[in-house]
Amino acid sequence: MKNLVIVESPSKSKTIEKYLGKDFEVVSSVGHIRDLAIKGKDGLGVDIENKFTPTYIVNKDKKEVVKELKKKIKKADMVYLATDPDREGEAISWHIANEFELDLDLQNRVVFHEITKDAVLDAFKHPRSIDMGLVRSQETRRILDRIIGFKLSTLLKNKIRSKSAGRVQSVALKMICDREKEIAAFVPEEYWSVVAHFQQEDIPFTASLIKINNKKAVISNEDQANEIYQKALHDYTISSVNKKVKLREPRLPFITSTLQQEASNKLGFSPKKTMTIAQKLYEGIDLKNQTQGLITYMRTDSTRLSKVFVDSAKDYILHEYGKEYVGHYKVKNEEGSQDAHEAIRPTNIELTPESVKQYLTPEQYKLYRFIYYRALASLMASARNHTVNVLLDVEELQFSANGSQLVFDGFLKVYDEYDHSKDVILPTLEEKEILKAKKVEKNQHFTEPPSRYTEAKLIKEMEEDGIGRPSTYSTIIDTIQLRGYVELKKATETGKVKYFFPTEQGVLTDEKLGQFFDSIINVKYTANMEEQLDEIALNHLDSVSSLQAFYDKFEPLLLQAYENMEKKELEKTGDLCPLCNQELVFRQGRYGKFISCIAYPECKYTAKIENPNKEEPEKTGKLCPECNNELLKRKSRFGNYFLGCSNFPKCRYIENIEGEKRPFTKKKITKSKKTSKKAVKK
Repeated sequence: MKNLVIVESPSKSKTIEKYLGKDFEVVSSVGHIRDLAIKGKDGLGVDIENKFTPTYIVNKDKKEVVKELKKKIKKADMVYLATDPDREGEAISWHIANEFELDLDLQNRVVFHEITKDAVLDAFKHPRSIDMGLVRSQETRRILDRIIGFKLSTLLKNKIRSKSAGRVQSVALKMICDREKEIAAFVPEEYWSVVAHFQQEDIPFTASLIKINNKKAVISNEDQANEIYQKALHDYTISSVNKKVKLREPRLPFITSTLQQEASNKLGFSPKKTMTIAQKLYEGIDLKNQTQGLITYMRTDSTRLSKVFVDSAKDYILHEYGKEYVGHYKVKNEEGSQDAHEAIRPTNIELTPESVKQYLTPEQYKLYRFIYYRALASLMASARNHTVNVLLDVEELQFSANGSQLVFDGFLKVYDEYDHSKDVILPTLEEKEILKAKKVEKNQHFTEPPSRYTEAKLIKEMEEDGIGRPSTYSTIIDTIQLRGYVELKKATETGKVKYFFPTEQGVLTDEKLGQFFDSIINVKYTANMEEQLDEIALNHLDSVSSLQAFYDKFEPLLLQAYENMEKKELEKTGDLCPLCNQELVFRQGRYGKFISCIAYPECKYTAKIENPNKEEPEKTGKLCPECNNELLKRKSRFGNYFLGCSNFPKCRYIENIEGEKRPFTKKKITKSKKTSKKAVKK
């Protein structure tokens, strides 16, 4: 064997091997092969007293992978490391090199940001050595997370029975709990609005009160509203008509955070789902005659686009839509963004969503289409609107009416589906013209508390505050839900949007962390730590001194918490376990509270907590046509009523309220890969 290439993903390896040809074998490490050991003092796998020296071991589930890699590396003349082009990917390459004793000065690290034949072949012409700055940055982050995670989690399990804590996850929980406190403390204030309705040239329009005696209109109560309402019934004089052309610039192409936010808002995808689909689009899709990555690397915080793509996209716009639709290339990167990466874009502008639709799942098609047209739109001309602002005076009151009409669609030619703006047409109006309102409305309102976080809003605020990194947002959101600290649910039964609500255990966890670790579990400190990790990556900061500064602050807080944090006892139900006769207690699980034996894990008895508001089935006096037992009126989990046999589950007859028979739908059970044949047969 001449050349061995090691990547992270098995599906990626197949794609790349086709590009490189017969002189190359491409294999996968399937992610990290090593991690910190769980041994030494406190089981950290880190020697804190010896400059935070880490001890690594091969992951249990990677022993066979490592064994196979070792065989192949021995036979290879040259080993290339082509893991992902980010901090985590660099660390994986270093772990492979370290484990198999490869020369770290060797120019064998290959980096590409899109999996296309040209990009891959070009990357192999310019290999480099492993970037130890990126490796030290990742290692520092891992050590930080291990120290905080292990030590805080042990404390919380011991004291309040919480499952875990983390450097970033606990700050995300704090944000959700702080918002809940704001909502609880919010006192609504009354205010009123006044709107006048007009009709001119058969075109209806409205104008809203904006000023009273040349000051911003503030109406605090009904008496004030009634007084203004009476004045608003008189004739209106148009004091000004201001017309202008307003440009609407296209949005920048997606970065990781904006992709997750917009896919949540526009497509209804969770961050985890978005990243899973994007990963597949990046790694490669089997098209008619080739396998190709359809998008560039999806973990990025840069809005930069390559000159090659910009030129090809502009040429495409020119030929498809015309010269007037060609826009200007714009880039706006936040301080600290990793500009080595591009924005998320299609790898080939000619691979339109429609041309590859047959090779994609419906969800892959939706996301690829979104990414494709966002990148294309970013290079198109601005949309132009004719806007009109009309000011109308009556007594000492001033009303404002606004109109907007699209006169050139520009980037909306391709992005209109994801844009919800609408034309508001005003009739032809002239200054000093006198109008009479057809109707005047006065409406009472109350100020609203701040909104709870949706997944998209939480990611947006974390990004703005500098907490975490693009690749971590999805994991953070998953973790705080899995730990039972928050629930993602609708605010009302009829609502469509899901918001984060802290659970009782989540509130308790945040409260205790705030009480004892407020100086490090906060937005500012966590964002500062992310900046330090970036400085380490650039070789501008020593990793050991950064870790020592953190630990000198953290250790005294931990000792104080062990000494002063009160221990929470399990709440007893007052009943005894039917299996072992010991006391039953309430516990908190992933899906909320449940009842368990106090002797767990020796006794594994559990029970659900009955819902006191659950409607009991009603007798109908009607007999089941299949088994002659009585039919009962029940409420489904969707809130609908139906009639079901009282002999369920032996008899599964059901009908709707109107008496029409309905088929019984049994929940589909997906067989796990780990399920044995014997268990399935049983």
